[in-house]
Formats: sequence, structure tokens, C-alpha cells
Amino acid sequence: MTNTENQQLFKEVMGNYPTGVTVVTTTDGVGKPVGLTVNSFASVSLDPLMILWSIDHKVSTIKSFVEGGKFAVHILAGDQQELCKTFASKNVDRFSQCNWDFSENQLPIIDGALAVLECTTFKTVEAGDHTILIGELINIQKDNKEPMLYHCKHFGSIPSEFYPVLK
Repeated sequence: MTNTENQQLFKEVMGNYPTGVTVVTTTDGVGKPVGLTVNSFASVSLDPLMILWSIDHKVSTIKSFVEGGKFAVHILAGDQQELCKTFASKNVDRFSQCNWDFSENQLPIIDGALAVLECTTFKTVEAGDHTILIGELINIQKDNKEPMLYHCKHFGSIPSEFYPVLK
């Protein structure tokens, strides 16, 4: 198989792996909010509390995330599909399309997420065409909502009867 064929097969395999969906936010060098949709998100450690996510080197705001020193991960609720699409779109004023405000940690926080994890950057790791950002949690917000799920290029929520959290 060629490298291109392997890349296509890899995309198909990973696209068939159900994941949660997040929007990650920070500020640029002049304090303007920036954010993007991310599904490369995972927990890392309980002591200390840490998470990770990765960003493509081609993303125009990569410098803000890698050099900013802090970021917020919004775990999206099932009813935030339009928000997910907005933050995945190019050439859009993303923050004008949603309700948000700055947190006490001066991070842009979007209303309505299932949870928000505010982090300081613990470490960045170069890995192929992406940079992995490992964050140490400094604040956690949680709401009792259904989570958003991404599978085979479709977004949806998990009905509450499948898990006891909302019952």
C-alpha cells in the first residue's frame, strides 16, 4: 500500500471510532479569543489532573495555543451541533456566533457545554504533523447534559436511558 492509501485507510478507521467532541479556546497575543473544534482529546492523569489534545500544524491559530500557556476544553453537549460546525469552519467570526465570556483565568468560556476544563499548559510534544498539548487542570465546570458524539462523519447525542448520569 502507498502512503496515500494508508492515510486514507487510517482516516476511515479513525472516523469509525466514536469520540466525544470538544471546542478548545484560548486568546491570541492581543487578548482576542480564538477556538477550534477538536476530537483528539483524552485524559492523562488523576494526580495531578491532566488532559491532552492535539492541533494540526496547518491551523492558523497554532501559535496562540502552543505559546499561550493556558487553554479551555469545552466538552460539547448533544445540542451544540451548530457550535461544533461553527468552530470547525474557516473564515468565520466564531465567537460572534455564540454566547461566551472570559473566566476568572482570562480564558474564553462558551455557554452551554456539558463541561469546561480550564488548564495551564504542562507540556507540548511535537508528533508528526501535529503538536500534542498536555494541560494541567486549574478549574472544572460541569452541567448535567447529554454529551455529543462523533461517528462516521455524523454528530449526535447519547440518549439518557443509556447512562445513569441524567436519570
